[in-house]
Amino acid sequence: MDYKKSKAPLNTVPLDISKLDEETGNIYETVVIISKRANQISMELKEELNRKLEEFTYYTDNLEEVFENREQIEISRFYERLPKPSLISLQEFKDGEIYFRNPSKEES
Repeated sequence: MDYKKSKAPLNTVPLDISKLDEETGNIYETVVIISKRANQISMELKEELNRKLEEFTYYTDNLEEVFENREQIEISRFYERLPKPSLISLQEFKDGEIYFRNPSKEES
């Protein structure tokens, strides 16, 4: 998924908890679903950022040489401006874009 085009807000917004647990019937289950998805998003963003920043790595033995690359700084700033993974996952949950299941409920 392209998180750069996410409709998630950049700031935290107040939510009505009673509307948040309508789909699962349990607020704790909802929080677990959102947090697990946030962890997935966080890992994907971290891997993507590391791949992009890997292009700028310098393998030198001299610690005195420090290179400031403007492109590297811009890439880092772009990722810092993205909504937090928890806000992205919350928006996905509210939009019904997250698939989840509870095996213990399926058995009964």
